[in-house]
Amino acid sequence: MKKDLLLVKIGSSRREMGQLAAEDIRAKIIELLGEKEEINMIFAAAPSQNEVLEQLIAYDDIEWSRINAFHMDEYIGLAEEDAAAGFGNFLRARLFDRVPFKSVNILNGSAEDVDAECARYTELLKNNPTDIVVMGIGENGHIAFNDPWVADFNDPKTVKAVELDEMCRTQQVNDGCFPTIDRVPRFALTLTCPTLFAGKHLFCIVPAKTKAQAVKNTLNDEITVDCPATILRRHESAVLYLDPDSSSLLDK
Repeated sequence: MKKDLLLVKIGSSRREMGQLAAEDIRAKIIELLGEKEEINMIFAAAPSQNEVLEQLIAYDDIEWSRINAFHMDEYIGLAEEDAAAGFGNFLRARLFDRVPFKSVNILNGSAEDVDAECARYTELLKNNPTDIVVMGIGENGHIAFNDPWVADFNDPKTVKAVELDEMCRTQQVNDGCFPTIDRVPRFALTLTCPTLFAGKHLFCIVPAKTKAQAVKNTLNDEITVDCPATILRRHESAVLYLDPDSSSLLDK
């Protein structure tokens, strides 16, 4: 089905959802690499992406050596004992270290100068315009770490530091990334809404019952920062992938 410009595909299971998304992403990668020498991709880091990442690395016809990889957010000041929950490390384990990218560009949440790190990553993104974004939606409707009260559809920044709300931090516990909310950092670096929206092709993968209300809001609410993911409905090449749980509140 379609809502405004946003195409919605619902798999019969979480695994099929991931396979649907991966096949579409693979096809777009091959199409774009037929048009130019290299492409740039941004990846989300979350358990919601596990199925699509697993399927992507299984393909033997993707020329990863012609792809520059980026990711969309990272905690600031993550404790050493929680390092595995860092988004850069999450993606290294599931993707970045498993296929031969041309380059892998990691946000440094441990940088002493946060503004300088934002400027560094901003320059990288501007020099490598985004072709494909592989993303998700948060329980509060956020995209990357653009929670409702910090999201700005006209944000002048490319990358910025933000404070995370309790619902956003609770999601990290629900996802099994942290044992308790007090272990979840309060601040993070994030690519802004316009930075994500500037990607030529957006593939948004959203499984699980915990995301059902956010999915319903994304497709039915007015397009405002009250639910940042609603902006996907204005993108000319965006697809939302759901499973039976995340689509359970929709009128199909």
